[in-house]
Amino acid sequence: MAASCTGDGWQRKGKELAEDMSVLSRSAEPADHIVAYGADPAQVLEVRTGHEHANERPLLVLIHGGFWRPDIDRAHLRPMADALAAEGWSTALPEYARVARDPAPTLADLTAALERATALVKHHNGKIVLVGHSAGGHLALWAAAAGICPPLSGTLGLAPAADLLLAHELGLGSGAVARFLGADPVSRPDLDPRQMAAPATATAIVHGAEDETVPLVVSESYVAAHPQVRLTTIAGAGHFALIDPLSRAWSSVVAELSRLSA
Repeated sequence: MAASCTGDGWQRKGKELAEDMSVLSRSAEPADHIVAYGADPAQVLEVRTGHEHANERPLLVLIHGGFWRPDIDRAHLRPMADALAAEGWSTALPEYARVARDPAPTLADLTAALERATALVKHHNGKIVLVGHSAGGHLALWAAAAGICPPLSGTLGLAPAADLLLAHELGLGSGAVARFLGADPVSRPDLDPRQMAAPATATAIVHGAEDETVPLVVSESYVAAHPQVRLTTIAGAGHFALIDPLSRAWSSVVAELSRLSA
């Protein structure tokens, strides 16, 4: 199903966002390859190959957001994946299960995708940099802290839902955290990046100062618990600028990925 970025998916407390959301419906070049990481037809990686220097860089695994909702898929990250391949990285954009009130299928798919990504995708240096936006940022930070990706060399959270307790308290996504977990987040510290141990590898966050979907305070709370994590705040940027190659925030995203890839 194509990304449906209205309703609870991309609103805060039922209020329409006043920012450029055109990236959510913008077309992109088709993937170079689509490879399966599991038996289910939905368990796929969309692969885009970087230029000749991609072999010297890590593979970027891009985890899409959408408040963990079943009706918001990877389509809205295709312009980002395409642009990063043009910048020289090979990219893998996984689809993963999203089942209301049961996080287990999501985590199982993500684990399987990360365990197999470097073997399934060519043209990289054998390492992975995880990049996650919004709820995908939560999943990236969770995966990094849980150590499920042995070739991981770095993680970049883009406006991540990095503190589930605070995100729940703020009512983000009209109750998205409880809908994802099927429980009050206080009972699942094992899935809350803020409460988990800090990732063992380099980690950075980029967050827009004007983000109304996942407010900056959520990342600030995470970094307060894990002060070794680098936080870059982009003045004037909202939630979607961070995944939009046409935005003024894009150069900051590429700069962070260059640091994590070094």
